[in-house]
Amino acid sequence: MSARRLDGPALRAWAHTAVDDLISHTDEINRLNVFPVADADTGTNMLFTMRSAWAHIDAEPVDGDIPALASALAAGALQGARGNSGVILSQILLGLAEAITNAAARRDGDLPMVDAALLGAALRHAAALAGTSMGEPVPGTIVSVLEAAAQAAERCAAEGGDVADAAAAAGDAAATALDRTPEQLDVLAKAGVVDSGGRGLLVLLDAMTATLVGHAPRRPVYAPSSPQAPPAPADLAVADAPPQFEVMYLLTGCGAPAVEGLRAALEQMGESVAIAASGNDQYSVHVHLDDAGAAVEAGLAVGTLSRIQITALTVGPGLTPAGGWARERAVLAVVDGDGGVELFAGEGAHVLRPKADEPISAQQLLRALIDVGAAQIMVLPNGYVAAEELVAGCTAAIGRGIDVVPVPAGSMVQGLAALAVHDESRQAVDDGYTMARAAAGARHGTVRIASEEALTWAGACKPGDGLGIAGDEVLIVGSDITTAAAGLIDLLMVAGGELITVLTGDGLDGAVGEALQAHVHREHLGAELVTYHTGHRGDALLIGVE
Repeated sequence: MSARRLDGPALRAWAHTAVDDLISHTDEINRLNVFPVADADTGTNMLFTMRSAWAHIDAEPVDGDIPALASALAAGALQGARGNSGVILSQILLGLAEAITNAAARRDGDLPMVDAALLGAALRHAAALAGTSMGEPVPGTIVSVLEAAAQAAERCAAEGGDVADAAAAAGDAAATALDRTPEQLDVLAKAGVVDSGGRGLLVLLDAMTATLVGHAPRRPVYAPSSPQAPPAPADLAVADAPPQFEVMYLLTGCGAPAVEGLRAALEQMGESVAIAASGNDQYSVHVHLDDAGAAVEAGLAVGTLSRIQITALTVGPGLTPAGGWARERAVLAVVDGDGGVELFAGEGAHVLRPKADEPISAQQLLRALIDVGAAQIMVLPNGYVAAEELVAGCTAAIGRGIDVVPVPAGSMVQGLAALAVHDESRQAVDDGYTMARAAAGARHGTVRIASEEALTWAGACKPGDGLGIAGDEVLIVGSDITTAAAGLIDLLMVAGGELITVLTGDGLDGAVGEALQAHVHREHLGAELVTYHTGHRGDALLIGVE
């Protein structure tokens, strides 16, 4: 069917195509989501998970071999898995990775491409792992669709087809199996839908065909066959109420027997239990239940937890689904210094930290935005991202389905001002405008140490002098850092102000902050000065006035 091989570049291209196709099908998949909980987020969760997988494979070397690239996909999916469908997807990608890695090992590492037989075997192994993650697979779900796809790919390989033929056969068989899911699962038949996870899997299989032959098969738009009206609150018996919370976390530090014990405990507490293994003693755990704390405690009893996520599945008396694109907004701040990371993270922001002497690139920003895992992200560049890199990174993220709002914060002090007024309950445009206005309202400057003799707008300076800078101009020359900082504060306070924020850089002690505190108390009555040791590099001090 096609001369294109399923090699490393093709696997990378498939991940990219899969993300793009999931973006265009997210709403369709979400509308089909009635099992195991009708929270309308299967498409969203599969997209978040696949996007994390894509980010990991994209970070691999361009000439990386196919086992390494497949393993990166699996690792990214496990770390970024969202929801029950995301956990299952991570196991599908792990199955592909393990099959490819084992095949390479049998050939002493010489595996230039995946052929039809290996694709069939990989899909078969993926189905086994996906089924294991669910405990007892339910007929009429994604596992049923995946098993049909694996069987078709194996049959095609046995008949002499190439990998593109096998991928196409797998997709067609998946589509046929998807049409049968309402016959296998009553809840689907009653709602007039096919399985949402199976629909998402079909998108991924068709993306593989598109990667290999240049175009995807045409599929019908899957939609409920009859309008669905949610039950009135008065008609919803308490016994029929869905679980209140979705709990997810990564589990390490325990073996398989302990994990099976955890699975049994979680099945007693709730439903939709899925535990995905990474192959290196790391597990992604998912459950729906009413007592979120009990699920966390059960995990702590057997190992170490990280990336704990607790999401309300229902809100209000009507038990309205809480899933979908608008369910989460986050802030990504670019900051420097250990103290800076602690300060912004303590205020609820996700943090991207520049490497020493290396500016943030668009690719690094895109990777960080994907790793945040939120549908809407406010970005605080804080002066550490060049404008062209910021625009390129945010544009690429928007193309991946993330609603990104860059906030014009030119310094960490402006970023703190913006973060202080962030309110995720507002509309994104309102939140972004309010944050931008707060950042712009924070007048700011820096103090650095002169390294050589020079003539500035404020006069001559010599090595060791303190330079007070606003914008690109030196406005104050002082005999030391404290003197220059005091002069810069006086200039910034000319237009008034109530709060002065001073961030101290690497190597400075508390004496500078104490001296500036005394200066403000003496010269600017009614103003408050707060000092944080961020430990940033470069400028000795960052100063903001609000």
